[in-house]
Amino acid sequence: MSLENVLIDELRDLYSAENQLVKALPKMAKGSSTLELQELFTEHLEETKGHVNRLKHAFEVLGEKPTGETCKAMQGLVKEGEQQLNNDHEEGATKDVAIAGAALRVEHYEIAGYTAAIAIATSLGQDEIVALLTETLHEEEEAGKRVLAQARPLMEEASSGGDGIRSNVMEMESVAAPGGDVDDLEVEIDLEPEPEDESDEDAPARRAAGVGTHPTKRASR
Repeated sequence: MSLENVLIDELRDLYSAENQLVKALPKMAKGSSTLELQELFTEHLEETKGHVNRLKHAFEVLGEKPTGETCKAMQGLVKEGEQQLNNDHEEGATKDVAIAGAALRVEHYEIAGYTAAIAIATSLGQDEIVALLTETLHEEEEAGKRVLAQARPLMEEASSGGDGIRSNVMEMESVAAPGGDVDDLEVEIDLEPEPEDESDEDAPARRAAGVGTHPTKRASR
């Protein structure tokens, strides 16, 4: 196999990978609970469509067709991402961290693929293809940085129990009066002891034991 054929195989692998991502990214955006991740995946979807077009241009330069290769590695990465999306055991920030992790693995795979293809194209003196692939490589590297940047605050939130806090607040709001919020809840504490029945001969003994003297908390809406 000639070096040019190796380049063609690499490019077909990338072409397959990018097309799989065009289908996967909308699902990842829909499955994310944070607006920042949703926007990131939506923006990268448009970039990915551009990556596909650049690869088509590269094949035109080589006089070859882009089809004929299936990227099994990307199939596995997409499948892992789908497993995170369908994981009912995690939610909120914790689930978003898992989705971001799957996205980061995808970006690093693409970065490795484009780096290899650029090196081969450079050896063959294919300057136009090198320029096309390098532009895409820079976008993939930037996308990886953005995913990681979005994941960091989510990891802090998940590790500090942020999801639990949100669910607790929602639970408290469900107890509040209709149309109200947590601030509408009032707690009354009765610090005044009930008057003693003078005919109760056991009252002094109970008072000495501390029985019947604790304040009572009553929640009212």
